[in-house]
Amino acid sequence: MANLQVVPIPAFEDNYLWLLVRGEKAVVVDPGDAAPVLDYLAQHRLELCAILCTHHHSDHVGGILRLVQHFDVPVYGPTHEAIPGRTHPVAEGDQVKIPELGLEFSVIDVPGHTAGHVAYYGAERLFCGDTLFACGCGRLFEGTPAMMYASISKLARLPDATLMYCAHEYTLDNIRFAKKVEPDNADLIQREAHDRATRAQHLPTVPTTMALEKRTNPFMRSLEPTVIQAAERYVGHALSDPVEVFGTVRAWKDDQD
Repeated sequence: MANLQVVPIPAFEDNYLWLLVRGEKAVVVDPGDAAPVLDYLAQHRLELCAILCTHHHSDHVGGILRLVQHFDVPVYGPTHEAIPGRTHPVAEGDQVKIPELGLEFSVIDVPGHTAGHVAYYGAERLFCGDTLFACGCGRLFEGTPAMMYASISKLARLPDATLMYCAHEYTLDNIRFAKKVEPDNADLIQREAHDRATRAQHLPTVPTTMALEKRTNPFMRSLEPTVIQAAERYVGHALSDPVEVFGTVRAWKDDQD
């Protein structure tokens, strides 16, 4: 979309607070900390016009109440979670319109990391919080493997060119694990070299594309024979369906962390 900037604002140890900017207007996604957002807005003379939240964890919502003290803006967040300052509960099928930026997002229910997690898709961009990561996925704090597998499968149906903006810089750690699952994946080996060089320059490895995730992210590859075989070797017996494969790979990753 012409003239739309998506700016990563680093926060905490490894979070990205995403700021969408067009002209003098901005929208922030998952503002866990207000201070860096306010600093950026002031420095660039931007006016905040909306807040989008994906789930209730504090590193995603902790800055909302301070931000709305400075800007009287709508706060969109999942219907089934407690989001401080939320004015507009949203769930799958809802549309979020931000006329100031000429943007419209479709809301997608993606439970798994939390029970009510949502994602926002629009302008060929996906803001998915902690559901899908670059070469990884979120821990299952409130959901089941079946829930998360269904959520990720839903995101996999988005166009391959979709730019995926997750909320953490976990990529190199995720790639290290992915290589244990698929050590001979040529796309993964190439990705590691690229992303190591990117981080060496202190640049973010996200956004990434859905196409790249489908080729390299083990949590999107539960139907691939190489991933099935690796999961079966890890657990020591045959696995009957992709949900079992996904759940095994997620448990394997948990054991590595």
